[in-house]
Amino acid sequence: MTTAIVAEDEPAQMNELVRLLREHWPELHVAAQCEDGLSALEALDEHKPDVAFLDIRMPGASGIEVARAASGKVHVVFVTAYDDHAIAAFDTGAADYLLKPVTTERFAQMVERLRSRLASHASTDLTRLLAVLDTELLERKNRGALKWVTASVGDTVKMFPIDEVLFFQAEDKYVRVVTQGDDAVIRTPLKDLVKQLDPETFWQIHRSVIVRASAIDRVQKDALGHFQARIKARSELLPISAAYSSRFRGM
Repeated sequence: MTTAIVAEDEPAQMNELVRLLREHWPELHVAAQCEDGLSALEALDEHKPDVAFLDIRMPGASGIEVARAASGKVHVVFVTAYDDHAIAAFDTGAADYLLKPVTTERFAQMVERLRSRLASHASTDLTRLLAVLDTELLERKNRGALKWVTASVGDTVKMFPIDEVLFFQAEDKYVRVVTQGDDAVIRTPLKDLVKQLDPETFWQIHRSVIVRASAIDRVQKDALGHFQARIKARSELLPISAAYSSRFRGM
């Protein structure tokens, strides 16, 4: 029997990964569901799984640290919100990667690739991959994330700490910057803005919306069955596109 562990600190994402595994790989036995990196390291020793699904960013120990302990023994699938991490994992020969939010089609493709690797007894040595990921993380840290937003409020220009921003929403030629007490605009396109934000803190939920995950009060459906996010301390209901709705499955 092929066994696996799943390490993911977001409960909704954990539930979705396990659901997809049961649907697309029913004969796979999930031996442990870990909410942090330390639990994942313990599960590696205890269960000696064939596969480890690892979120790159976790408390306790990162997915990269867990993968380092698994190298040469376990096939690793990285689950990440970072495009650059995903590309590196694929190009350097890691078992595979899943980019958040995980889509059904991509998940099915990953299962087929992983089955092939298991059947062919492909190498599980992640030395080269981990070196690439360490370099990318250092470069990202050196670049630094966005910490302040300079935005217009009427005829005034104000500075907003990024920690106060609840969401960004593209409208016509501008992007709204919304805090609990202010509503301003900037000209930076959303596609450029998302590259400067921590994807674990700010989630893109629609092609026109990036929201602070902790600012979401609830997710609900409208009369047409479309998902919407209600924001704490604000009256707005923000649209959630089908491509991103898997983040909220089971919430």
